Amino acid sequence: MQPLPPQWWRLEMDAPAELEESLLWKLAALGIQRVAIRHHPREPERHRLLAWLPAVDWPLIEREQLAAALAPLGEPFGLALPPLHWQPQGEEDWSSSWKQHWQADPVGQRLLILPAWLALPQEFASRQVIRIDPGSAFGTGSHPTTRLCLEAMEMIQLEGLRVADLGCGSGILALGALRLGAASASASDTDPLAVRATAANARLNDISTGPGGALQVALGSAEGLAPLLNGEPADLLLCNILAPVIEALAPQFEAVLSRAGIGLLSGLLLSQLPGLQLALGRAGWSTRLIGQQGGWGLLEIRADKADVA
Repeated sequence: MQPLPPQWWRLEMDAPAELEESLLWKLAALGIQRVAIRHHPREPERHRLLAWLPAVDWPLIEREQLAAALAPLGEPFGLALPPLHWQPQGEEDWSSSWKQHWQADPVGQRLLILPAWLALPQEFASRQVIRIDPGSAFGTGSHPTTRLCLEAMEMIQLEGLRVADLGCGSGILALGALRLGAASASASDTDPLAVRATAANARLNDISTGPGGALQVALGSAEGLAPLLNGEPADLLLCNILAPVIEALAPQFEAVLSRAGIGLLSGLLLSQLPGLQLALGRAGWSTRLIGQQGGWGLLEIRADKADVA
């Protein structure tokens, strides 16, 4: 008897930190939504991408074309695309196997990122828990840019502060700020699916998003975020988006970040720092590199003292 053809293909490949965001973006743009990034908390720098594709839609020629479409993503970093590995998988187990690749993930000294379906492990009972549904590729805490922001927030006294999250994705940074004591968080994203994901993750964490709730989220960029702040710029700005977007938004930061406040800007490669720092300086912000991991950097910005005086 001939074996039944596979109903799903499971794609596996290494996901270097430099390529992770690009791979997630490209797969989503190609309509591939069943995606996970697997990493072990004890080996945070080793990431592996997994994706599940319906076999009927992905014959050999389509799989070869996918590899060709992904290959250019490594060029800006001088990297070759890691090999793609394909495994057949039956209908009955793809969803459960997808979930098996997620586990409790401690970040810094105080936070724990916990997939929605997992119980809290006893060894992490003292940590502040951020529950996340990793069903969409909007940021689950595994990427260095997200972890740099979360770890930096632990070093700030957030109690009573108002936080703004520009380009919120899954909402993980805003949720982390609230877990660390922030009084409120306002978040925005230009992708309506990200706005929906942020609201859904807030509900997982029993955080209200209604009128007067601790977390407010809106569609848009800085112009969508500013109204949530009711004309009072935030004490802390979180912005984990690509460097060219940050540079374009820099003139609008004064509408969402108090001149006495602090901004944490991530999503930028170390090689992009000089140009970005010049642009931020022209917009009236002083900058300081306060963290780096895997070629990515985290900038702290404050109002230029000459402008404040």
